[in-house]
Amino acid sequence: MTVVENDRIDMADERTANGAHDVRDDRDLDMMFDWVDKMPVPEGFKVEIVEGHIFMSPQREIHWEIIRRIVRALEDRYGMGVRVLSDVRIDFPGKLNGFAPDVAKVRPGAERDKKGRWSYKDLEFVAEVISRDTALNDYGPKLAAYATAGVPVYLVADPYTGRCIVYTDPKQNGEYDTRLPVDFGEPVDLKETPVDLVLQTDEFPRD
Repeated sequence: MTVVENDRIDMADERTANGAHDVRDDRDLDMMFDWVDKMPVPEGFKVEIVEGHIFMSPQREIHWEIIRRIVRALEDRYGMGVRVLSDVRIDFPGKLNGFAPDVAKVRPGAERDKKGRWSYKDLEFVAEVISRDTALNDYGPKLAAYATAGVPVYLVADPYTGRCIVYTDPKQNGEYDTRLPVDFGEPVDLKETPVDLVLQTDEFPRD
């Protein structure tokens, strides 16, 4: 199989031999990720499963620069012992949602489950940096999943528009009550949230 940039594999198109039902009814996330592990995924590609669809996307330099600055801000605030994840699988509510957030801060004292994974219930903050071909996920199903999961703060950094959007006050209906846009160059004030810092964006690159 040839993997192309931002490849999307639609699992919903696969059927059983008699065409009776969708394979998503009888393949869980572990089986799907095991299947992906057997594929020739190029080094440096991020793999996620969003609502049963597999997405593969390469990490670009500008994308990584913003991620690095967000992680550095968290380390400056909390020290090197802070538990910050990047591109690590975390399963979220909804049907077959195995995301690998660009940045995820785990609450102090949280522990991995029996499978060695972190729980979405222990996340205090998630940030995603927009890529053109996966933007619909970050603003759509992932936004809904993070809200349903109760992630207190979800930040979207968009190098194409030069703007961050901060979502707070998550609701179980898959929505956030508060949406705050902040242009690159302006500080993102998260002092009144569990993140408890002011994120400087003046050096966030644009694409």
